[in-house]
Amino acid sequence: MLIKEYRICMPLTVDEYKIGQLYMISKHSSEQSGGGEGVEVVRNEPCTDPTCGDGQITEKRIYLNSKLPAWMRRFVPMAFYVTETAWNFYPYTMTEYTCSFLPRFQIRIETRFENNNGSTENVFGDNPTPEDSVCFLDILSDPIPDKHYKQSEDLSNWVSKKTGRGPLVDGWRNTNKPIMCSYKRVTCSFEVYGLQGRTEEFVHRNIRDVLLVGHRQAVAWIDEWHGMTLEEVREYEKNLQDETNSKLKSDINCTDSATPMRPNFTRSISVTDESSLKKMGLNTVDIEDSSSCPSSTKSPLRLNSTPE
Repeated sequence: MLIKEYRICMPLTVDEYKIGQLYMISKHSSEQSGGGEGVEVVRNEPCTDPTCGDGQITEKRIYLNSKLPAWMRRFVPMAFYVTETAWNFYPYTMTEYTCSFLPRFQIRIETRFENNNGSTENVFGDNPTPEDSVCFLDILSDPIPDKHYKQSEDLSNWVSKKTGRGPLVDGWRNTNKPIMCSYKRVTCSFEVYGLQGRTEEFVHRNIRDVLLVGHRQAVAWIDEWHGMTLEEVREYEKNLQDETNSKLKSDINCTDSATPMRPNFTRSISVTDESSLKKMGLNTVDIEDSSSCPSSTKSPLRLNSTPE
C-alpha cells in the first residue's frame, strides 16, 4: 500500500471551485473520450450521508487499455475498464477506483478544499500524513506530459477577462489573492506478489499528471464557467455526459463489429504457487495425488483474464 498527500493550489476561492470543478471534470472527460476509450457515466444522482449530509454520487467506467504500459496490458482483457465511484459532499469528496478483473486493486482519494496555500497539517483530522509523503504540485511550473500541453492552458500566459486574474508568476502561491488548496490523500493498493510496487508507483505517477492537468484546466477555463449557477453547470454536465456516453458506446460497437471476438484462452497467466493465488483473492482446493489425476491437471493452473 502506498499513501501520498498531494496539495494543489489555485488562484480561486473554494466557493468558486464548486462550479469550476464540475465544469472541468465534465469537459475534461469529454475531451479524453474517443476511439473506444474514455469515460462512461453509469449514474449521477443525489445521495445523503449521516455524517456529511446531502451530496451527489457518480459512478463511471473508465476505458483505458491503450494507456496501460506494455507489461501490464499482457495481463488484462482488451475491453478493460476501471470503475470510479465518487461521493461529492463539497468541500469534502471521496473517490474509489476498483476493477473486478483485479480484486486486489484499489485506489482511494479523499479530498478537502480550503481557502489557504496548503498550510494546513492533518487537514483530514485523523492521522497526519508523514512529511516525506506530502507532495506540493505547482500548476504553473511543474512539468506535464507533452501530449497534454496546450498554449491556451499555460498559466504563465493566462489572463482572465472576467476576473482580471493572471498571469501566474514564480512564487505566486505565497502572494496571490485569492488562493485555495485541494488537499488530496491518495491510497493505492495492489497486493499481488511481484507486481505491487511497480503498479502502485505507476498509478501515483499517472495520478500526479491527472491532478496537474485537471487543476490547470479549471483555472485556464475560468472565463467559460465563472458566473454559472449550480443548476446551469449541472445541466451542462448532463448534456456532456449524454454526448460522451453516446460517442463511447458508438466507438465500442464499431470496434466490436470490426474485430473478431478474442478467445478466452488468448490472455492468460500461469500460477502454480498457492500463496500467490490467495493474494489475488482466489480460493484454492486440494487436488488428489497426480498419479490418479487426468493428465490435464498436471500442468500449471491457468486463469483466464476475462472480466467477471
